[in-house]
Amino acid sequence: MESFSPKICEGLEHMSESVFVGLCNIMGTSQQVAIRRETEDILDMVDRRVIPNDGMIDMMSGSHREGFRLKGSDVDFMYWRNNHRVIMDMSQSEYYNRANTTLILSDSSESPPGFTLLQLLTPTTCREVRSACVRMNDRVYISSSTYRQLTCSLVYPNSTVHGPCGSGVRGTVEYDHAHCFVSDFWPVSASSWIDRCHSWPDPEIVNNIVRNGCHFVAIGHPLGPHEHEEWRISFSKAEYKLVSSMNHCQFLTYGLLKLFLKEVMNQQSEETNKLLCSYHMKTTVFWAIQQNTLPQWCPQNLLAGFWVCFKLLLRWVYEGVCPNFFIPQNNLFLTKVHGSAQNRLFLQLHELYKKGLACLLHSSSIRSYIIDVLCNSRLSMCTDESMMRCEVDYDVELVRESSKAAAHPVDLFVLPKVIHAIEQLVDSPLTHYQLVTLQRFTASLFQCTAFQLHNMYTNTGVNKQMYIADKMSCHMLKLAAKFVCVSDMLYIAMHYYKTLRYREALSVLEMTKVKLAQPYLMYRRHVDRERYIEAVGGQSWSTKMRQAVAQDIELHKEICYISELIPEQQFALQNKSSLLHIPVFVMLHFLEFLCYRHIDTTLSQAALDELQVLVHHDQGLYILDLFRDISWEILGICQQITGNLQAALYSYQQSLITQSPWNRIQTATHRRIHDIVGTTSHY
Repeated sequence: MESFSPKICEGLEHMSESVFVGLCNIMGTSQQVAIRRETEDILDMVDRRVIPNDGMIDMMSGSHREGFRLKGSDVDFMYWRNNHRVIMDMSQSEYYNRANTTLILSDSSESPPGFTLLQLLTPTTCREVRSACVRMNDRVYISSSTYRQLTCSLVYPNSTVHGPCGSGVRGTVEYDHAHCFVSDFWPVSASSWIDRCHSWPDPEIVNNIVRNGCHFVAIGHPLGPHEHEEWRISFSKAEYKLVSSMNHCQFLTYGLLKLFLKEVMNQQSEETNKLLCSYHMKTTVFWAIQQNTLPQWCPQNLLAGFWVCFKLLLRWVYEGVCPNFFIPQNNLFLTKVHGSAQNRLFLQLHELYKKGLACLLHSSSIRSYIIDVLCNSRLSMCTDESMMRCEVDYDVELVRESSKAAAHPVDLFVLPKVIHAIEQLVDSPLTHYQLVTLQRFTASLFQCTAFQLHNMYTNTGVNKQMYIADKMSCHMLKLAAKFVCVSDMLYIAMHYYKTLRYREALSVLEMTKVKLAQPYLMYRRHVDRERYIEAVGGQSWSTKMRQAVAQDIELHKEICYISELIPEQQFALQNKSSLLHIPVFVMLHFLEFLCYRHIDTTLSQAALDELQVLVHHDQGLYILDLFRDISWEILGICQQITGNLQAALYSYQQSLITQSPWNRIQTATHRRIHDIVGTTSHY
């Protein structure tokens, strides 16, 4: 493959360019990937500044964090306790206040490379850590297997243990949640990696990686002397920084390997389809870049880069050794790729190797981009990313990614600290995407706080306090509306309804309704591109949001927004679900119905009719399948309020039929059905 005639080389370059364009369509352009990463980065920055010492820190990891949005890929999160820190030797204990920090010592003296025991040095108040402690050689260690079992379902109930994680499916998305421990120090066993980084990554990135330490996830080495007590050293944070430092061609090569693994290598036979995983592909790319095998990674030689990586992987399978990028002595194949399965896998991969780059024709995602060039050798692809995507594409991406910036309710005494953190970040050098996400987060924080304030002072019964709280709440909601989208006006309407100002609520709803009816509205990924550009193209982001973007409504379960939804919020909270997601058009008609009940029963019925048509006949344009349960539920609530119990019963039953684990309102639905059946049985 290395010595071809100029004509063949030119053909390979064209094919590489075509695959590059195809991968940009599948994985995203560099700008789309930047949006995904930077919106997540800024949320991490906020969290780190405001998390209390005894709080739990979470971090998205894995391919989703790296910037991929591939169908069927799971979402990985890591969780660790802020006041528990792992040190590598006793001298490092001087950096911590033992009064409020639990210190843990990494002891890898008897463990295989990449693994360690964790010795508890100082007392802990964490129930799970205490329960996972075991005594060995007169020392107290934290058992990884026990800790994994105890934390498996802490985030979502009924999760199952998978590797070091608690795993399951929420809605249509698979998740892996790893409860771990953090260290601010770089492990001694990975010190050789620092010396090895001559060409890649840059010294600045190396220093940043080392300064940020590592994590320890709850799984031991199956061949280690203390499998159930050992912990694996995790370099998730370092890996994210390495992937972020790749150029886009390198990133797409990594993505191509992931596709090739899923669609080709893992489809060879039952015996071998679980031997290789995405982490092996990432490790291959890391080594290929650092070994400088390819002088330049660019669209014209993307396939050459793929081939370098595939040959390296083939060699590793032949040798039965896949060296961890940070600790090469840790063989990632040790317990999986060996014996007859290894031989079988090598033969399968070698058959693909003998086909050359034609092996990519087995990939359903990539095939057409290769065939296009084979059918037209003169075909020239434009690899200029600015020509692949337009303003609307990036706006859709930014809306979707920044919508994750939902602030959680904070104790009002902590609020000044959060606002101070936001001020600090605003004054720091931020990208456009980070600033947009920070604005979204701030608006969400104001919305939460507005309802918290109202609920707090309504309970006091003191008129002056209630008046001041109401004024502050209104001000915060109106301020938030300057930063966010059309649908956020509904929070103002909710507040007016909650404070019995029905006409004011309806006035806001009418303005919102007009904006939601505009032909250029962007809702989820649905948008009339030409009309959108005509209406708001080239304008500031805040103008686009206020005039042309709508999103679904998120209600925090621990805050009372509308008394009619209290049962749904309470039971969802019991099921460890923090947010209630309601389609914006469902919420609009719901609020109209509730407000008009106090003003005009005819218009109230009209709003209910509109809601009924929407819920009964929508084909997924306005109501996602994930949110059909809450949509039917709200229709049932409205019908029950009007006294139409039979219609309400039908709606609640439909809610149960369409329930996904997303909103987790099943218990509330059963309760409402029970109430109706109990009422009708008396007649």
